[in-house]
Amino acid sequence: MARKTASGDEAAAVAAAIARFEWELAGTAQEEGPAIGAWQRAALLEGVGGKETIQDLRGGSAWLS
Repeated sequence: MARKTASGDEAAAVAAAIARFEWELAGTAQEEGPAIGAWQRAALLEGVGGKETIQDLRGGSAWLS
């Protein structure tokens, strides 16, 4: 006949097994990526705008970026 209750050691072993299972399957905390992309961040750091007029250094005409 099977026992209906576990001993203290058995209950502790089951609790430890469940905790270990949860720990192994838990996802790792993900760091949030930057709100802007790497190219946009580089442009902001360099002070480049999206609608600037750029002079051609060789003496040519200006063009709109």
